[in-house]
Amino acid sequence: MEYQNLKGTHDVILKEAQDYQFIVDLMSDVCRLFSYKLFKVPVIENANLFQRGVGESSDIVRKEMYTFLDKGERLISLRPEFTASIIRSFVNNKLYANSNLPIKAYYHGPVFRYERPQLGRYRQFDQFGVEILGTDSLYFDAEAIILGYTILKQFGLENVKLKINSLGDEESRTSYRNALKEYFSQYIDNMCDDCKQRFKLNPLRILDCKVDTDKEIVRAAPKMSDYLSKDSKIRFKHLKEILDENYIPYEVDDTLVRGLDYYSQTVFEFHYVSKKGFDYGAIGAGGHYSNLINELGGPNLQGVGFSFGIERIYSILKDDELIPNPEYSIDIYVAAIDESANLSAFNVSNLLRMHGFVCDSDYQFHKPSSAIKIALKKQAHYVIFIGEDEINNNQLTIKNLTNQTQDIVKYDDLILYFSEQLEDDHEEN
Repeated sequence: MEYQNLKGTHDVILKEAQDYQFIVDLMSDVCRLFSYKLFKVPVIENANLFQRGVGESSDIVRKEMYTFLDKGERLISLRPEFTASIIRSFVNNKLYANSNLPIKAYYHGPVFRYERPQLGRYRQFDQFGVEILGTDSLYFDAEAIILGYTILKQFGLENVKLKINSLGDEESRTSYRNALKEYFSQYIDNMCDDCKQRFKLNPLRILDCKVDTDKEIVRAAPKMSDYLSKDSKIRFKHLKEILDENYIPYEVDDTLVRGLDYYSQTVFEFHYVSKKGFDYGAIGAGGHYSNLINELGGPNLQGVGFSFGIERIYSILKDDELIPNPEYSIDIYVAAIDESANLSAFNVSNLLRMHGFVCDSDYQFHKPSSAIKIALKKQAHYVIFIGEDEINNNQLTIKNLTNQTQDIVKYDDLILYFSEQLEDDHEEN
């Protein structure tokens, strides 16, 4: 029986795996420039953590979480997002007692959501994101936005569309929820089943509906900006001024509410259409949260964060031909040219690796001509031939595959030889 991977999952191997690593490395490098520290949290958590953190009206909690009873009859979930887990770690480890707040964390790894697979979306996919924990400062809202924008620009993406909005403080959201409740009450019978559920739990979610969002009913709904408190209006005005001063283009989207219940004040999304014309929609998003740390057992502190989907970034970079194509070459291929030389080939290979040279061998007997063909396929710069003569004379035959020269080198001089040769090669390149 041949086993297939599950629907909504995919294997990331060979060149694609290298490309994923390139994406994560670049994102990590930018985060370190902004002085963020890596956090690694478990894939499994108590299901209640996400139910409380993400919000019962969100699609993630209502329809998409992978939840099960473990052998101890505990209700466990595969993490559907990182924010709740990062905050749980922040609280468990009492990082809020750190006098140098905020804690600035970045993370990456797999998340799991039972949703319909589509362009760049999977049921197991990789996220990269950041959280800034323990601050209410508007400047950290701006820093999160600028960090996300910088990451996308570092990939070479042009025409990134940044959408921003303010959900205001609790006073603002209460007024707005009441206005939406009153407005949608006259139309809700003709809306989708999800919207009927959202109407009961949190009417803001209706604005995020994938079915009804383009209907005139939703487009004509009250706007959040009309219900912002004075303080929230001032905060949002200052945020826009900071983005303007840092030359970050944006558009204000009154319908932007995000799909998670914990957001307040600033919310934002990065949108992109690839050069091939594929509209990826929101490729990264985030926002400010006022009460989430407290709701998850911590003190009354605030935070802000965002995340990107690695698969979607990868698809975009492929569309726009922005993934570098480095030669995945090796320095040296070691070839046994008679059957008695395999142990020597093994020992020489490991000696070279211990001194930092990228080396490979298949520890099989090959004629010199065959060994050269294998070395060229591996894009090796040098091939070492080891046979009975080399073993008896304690020396090695080394062929430079670039200029086709050949040297005889004593075994004891091997490391010095390659240190000089490869340094010269790098200088020439």
